[in-house]
Amino acid sequence: MPNLTRRRFLTGTTALTLSALAGVPTLSAAPRTTALTAKPSRVAFFGKDAPSTDVWSYGSVPGPQLRVKQGERLSVSLTNELPDPTTIHWHGLRMVNAMDGVPYLTQEPIQPGETFTYDFIAKDAGTYWYHPHVNSAEQVGRGLSGALIVEEPDPIEVDRDIVWVVDDWRIKKDAGLAEFGGFHDMAHGGRMGNMATINGNYDEKFSVQSGERIRLRLINTANARVFGLQFKGLNPWRVAVDGHPVIPSQMEEGLVVIPPGGRTDLVIDFRGNPGEKFAIIDNYYQRQPFTLIEGSYTDQPPVRTEALEPPKKMADNPVAQPDLANAERHDMIFEGGAMGGLRQAELNGEILGLRELASQGLLWAVNGKMYPHMTKDDLGEPMLSMQQGKTYILTWTNNTAFDHPIHMHGHSFHVISRNGEKLETPIIMDTVLIQPQQSVEVAFVADNPGKWALHCHILEHAEAGMMGYVTVA
Repeated sequence: MPNLTRRRFLTGTTALTLSALAGVPTLSAAPRTTALTAKPSRVAFFGKDAPSTDVWSYGSVPGPQLRVKQGERLSVSLTNELPDPTTIHWHGLRMVNAMDGVPYLTQEPIQPGETFTYDFIAKDAGTYWYHPHVNSAEQVGRGLSGALIVEEPDPIEVDRDIVWVVDDWRIKKDAGLAEFGGFHDMAHGGRMGNMATINGNYDEKFSVQSGERIRLRLINTANARVFGLQFKGLNPWRVAVDGHPVIPSQMEEGLVVIPPGGRTDLVIDFRGNPGEKFAIIDNYYQRQPFTLIEGSYTDQPPVRTEALEPPKKMADNPVAQPDLANAERHDMIFEGGAMGGLRQAELNGEILGLRELASQGLLWAVNGKMYPHMTKDDLGEPMLSMQQGKTYILTWTNNTAFDHPIHMHGHSFHVISRNGEKLETPIIMDTVLIQPQQSVEVAFVADNPGKWALHCHILEHAEAGMMGYVTVA
């Protein structure tokens, strides 16, 4: 079996949805409609003559790519043909709370045989994705995810706009998926796979024409793997992170790091000669580098021979500028896991030892508290209650031995410092990677009312206590 080291609602919500559009013109009151069905499927990762893999999907792996224009209204009906309840969370998109797809916090889970319609306006342009938020570690790990692209009114001019949904899978020798829910995964770095795919394809080939300029949208849908890609000799321009434009800068030989849940948009000028080859290497885990994809130039004449101007910076999305001088500050310290040194934590108001907590599947804490799964009858206490319209600065500190990509629903935040050093230009994100013993400061205006999930996007960590919610009212 190949491995990485070898190979490389709801009726009635429309008015709320339409009213949540500060700064973005609504293109049409009539929505663009589509339907998805979540169901068991089979995928032939290794070719038609090899054993296939049982997965869960929205009809394909990844699911259908959804494309809308900024300001366009989208209506998606999801029919659940899985054996378990499910939902869809629209990762990174700011929308009304009722459409966010978190079970019990924002909606009832969609039971087998039921259909639920999501209806919202694509407020922000950029690269986003969709996935379940019920038993996410298993449902996403089985293949339920897809890309959602919100097109800018004035995009960067390129020859091709390409989306790569990058994922990894833990595959057994018989091509089946390994079992889910292991204690080791929850306590360590999460469910790391042994096979990587691009758009559901293993051993994908990538052909370009000399002189082409390509916009490459990278979406990391893996449960736990951080992708750190080297584009040797290609010097890509980074033009957007988590959907939001940045000042274009060349990455040169540096790693393009995309954490689970994160997205990065690159503009790449392919200036090699016809017939030449190149490779994109993953080197985030330096002991296990692998070739993500091998590329080649076609034998066709170059599209152009002259060098193009650097890509322009795209227009900013309508994200409120935080008032740092009058911000309210809070600290969140992430603790626990293997080798983390945590001996006890609070659960439902009671201090318990780590052994007893682990027996309940809880291994990670935030500010000394562990957060059990939310239920219909008990959401638990919020991590933080915020006043609508006020600026907040949160300091997130990783006091563990493992990476944590922290994702906040309902808001995009400005990353203003790392490890105490202020960023010259803050970056707007919704999923920020915090490495062991590091910290970040994020600032945002709490301008979207509701109960919003906040969690680590290593999905096994979220399942084991590193997921709660904040309120805005």
